[in-house]
Amino acid sequence: MNTHELPLVAFTILAQMSVGSFVILGLVQLSLVRKHGQEAVDKLSTPALYAIGPAIVLGLIASMLHLGNPINALNSINHLGSSWLSREIFSGSAFAGLGAIFAVVQWRRWLTPLLRQILAGITALVGLVLVWCMSMVYMLPTVPAWNHWATPVSFFTTTFLLGALAIGAAFVIVYTVRKPNNDETEATTALLRTSLRRIAASSIVLLGVEFVVLPTYFLDLANGGPQAHASAAILMTGGGAILLTRLILVFLGAGLLGFFLYRFAAKGTERHLTYLATGAFALVLIAETIGRVMFYSSFDRIGL
Repeated sequence: MNTHELPLVAFTILAQMSVGSFVILGLVQLSLVRKHGQEAVDKLSTPALYAIGPAIVLGLIASMLHLGNPINALNSINHLGSSWLSREIFSGSAFAGLGAIFAVVQWRRWLTPLLRQILAGITALVGLVLVWCMSMVYMLPTVPAWNHWATPVSFFTTTFLLGALAIGAAFVIVYTVRKPNNDETEATTALLRTSLRRIAASSIVLLGVEFVVLPTYFLDLANGGPQAHASAAILMTGGGAILLTRLILVFLGAGLLGFFLYRFAAKGTERHLTYLATGAFALVLIAETIGRVMFYSSFDRIGL
């Protein structure tokens, strides 16, 4: 892969993880606040919310590095009606801005709970639009390896897989840091365990999606034209060693550790949960980064 594309790897991974994390936090709020209480939910979710902002900002900075001159970013939003790239940059900036506003509102407890939920819902929707715009940027008829339904599916799978595991890791870290100060309640502990079980189950399901999409995608490349064959050959560099490494890492993280996280979340110690949640996130983050590098490496265009 051309090293010029590395900023795009960072941008897409960080932005998608940020969107997924925000959506997962919203689902935690909606589904568990009645059972475990607003105080318990806020103790775990608010610090995780504050971590999303730096991640999306770093992603946007990385995207500007790809433009060469950051000032060019201003020109790239001049064609919202016709350019997916313009929509991507606009929606990315909108998501970051709305997320920052929501974080401040949540911190200061401004507005009513209902209005804060509406603002969070709008922010999450804009984030999902961002991921869709990202995927459409690469749906180019002249690049068969990208112009495939697997591109938006894999982008959204990465969004929710990394987002879920990032929130799981954030929850156990927040819980561990606050535990020595006796700042935890029984409700917070119950919330942590319930959240981790759901996150682990979701990661296993999303792993299944990846393991269905990838073979189908390779089969389509094998049955395609010369450029598709060339892209498939690039992806199988070194006898497929890089691809195999990625599959092993995502299986270990989302599959094996996800399975044990699901089991230990019911009755295991907090130390076990910390190792499992952070380990699963780290392995999947590496795997998805490798996958994104492979995505850009598969570029082979029809014509000049």
